[in-house]
Amino acid sequence: MKQENVEALIKGAVNLKKHIENMQSYGVPVIVALNRFDTDTDAEIDAVRRICSEYNAELSLSEVFAKGGEGGIDLANKVVAMLEEQKPEFKYLYDTELSIKDKINTIVTKIYGGSGVSYSKKAEKEIKTLEALGLDKKPVCIAKTQYSLSDDPTKLGRPEGFTVTVSKVRVSNGAGFIVVETGDIMVMPGLPKRPAAEKIDIDENGKITGLF
Repeated sequence: MKQENVEALIKGAVNLKKHIENMQSYGVPVIVALNRFDTDTDAEIDAVRRICSEYNAELSLSEVFAKGGEGGIDLANKVVAMLEEQKPEFKYLYDTELSIKDKINTIVTKIYGGSGVSYSKKAEKEIKTLEALGLDKKPVCIAKTQYSLSDDPTKLGRPEGFTVTVSKVRVSNGAGFIVVETGDIMVMPGLPKRPAAEKIDIDENGKITGLF
C-alpha cells in the first residue's frame, strides 16, 4: 500500500476513533481487536496500530477464523494483563434519575455525536405514560441502525450535527430498561415460550440433535 493511501486510511478511520473515545469516556482502558483477513497488508495493520497508539488504546490481531483458538491467544493475554495491571475508574454516562429525554439526549450528543433529538407524537405520549407510571428512572437502551452513529444508515463514518428521531418508547420491565426505537428500525421478535435451544442435545457419542 502506498504511503499516501496509508495516510488516507488513518485520516478516514474516524469511526474507529469515535468508538475508542466513547469507551474511554467510561473511564476504562480499551483494547481494539482487529479481525485480520488474508487480504490485509502490513501497511494497513500498521495504520490501525498508529491510530490506537495515538488514542492510547491497545491493539491485538485476532486470527481465530484462520487459526482457531490459537489465533485468539494474543487478545486473551492482553485482556488478562490489562485486568491485572490497570485500575479502571469506571463512571456511568448519566444518572438514571434524569428524565427519559435527558438520558436520550445525553446518549445522542455524547456517544453518537449528534446535535439533538426529535420525537414523534406517539413517542411523546409514551414517555408521559411511563413517567406517570413511575417507570422513567430506568436506564435507556436505544435501538437504531447498526450502519451509522446516527439513525440514518447512509450517514457513514463519524457524522456530526444530525438529529436522531425517536419513533417509539416502551419499557422492558423484566430486563430493567426503557427501550427507545429510532428512525424506521425494526426490532427482532421475542422468543417463543419454549426456545428452540431447549430442543438441542448431544449424546455420549458426540451426535447433536435438535438443530433443525
